[in-house]
Amino acid sequence: MLEKVKQYLAAQGMAERIMEFSEPGASATVELAAQAVGCQPAHIAKSLAFLQPGPEAACLLVVAAGDAKVDNSRFKQEFGFKAKMVPADQAEELIGHAVGGVCPFAVNPGVDVYLDESLRRFEIVYPAAGSSNSAVRLNLAELEKLSGSLKWVNVCKNWQ
Repeated sequence: MLEKVKQYLAAQGMAERIMEFSEPGASATVELAAQAVGCQPAHIAKSLAFLQPGPEAACLLVVAAGDAKVDNSRFKQEFGFKAKMVPADQAEELIGHAVGGVCPFAVNPGVDVYLDESLRRFEIVYPAAGSSNSAVRLNLAELEKLSGSLKWVNVCKNWQ
């Protein structure tokens, strides 16, 4: 889905910010992405996908710092349901991006995006760009705008 993200970011004047890495899977995990980009893992903006309860399959994304972990009680308090990750084999269908390249850009209609407070301590972060060998360099205002996030949430722990 890199092409979909490229088109989306190009329409926003940000296509030149995408970094593509030659090795397949070079940025598929927080640690690999940090190595590929040349930053600390905490600066990787990981997109975590959670199933939303209801009769139809739906999900939401929480974009968090690479060193943050979801706090189940905070998540439930914020969203009103238990945190359950989208199974890998359903990610592309539900989100529009496969595991390893899930990002908050050019997602399927109906996928709500939230930004976690764990990101606010950084000027620059690096979310994926739709593939397991890409990333994009953004400041927080750009991430907020480009992701179409609904709001900032505080659902993570272990980053303070």
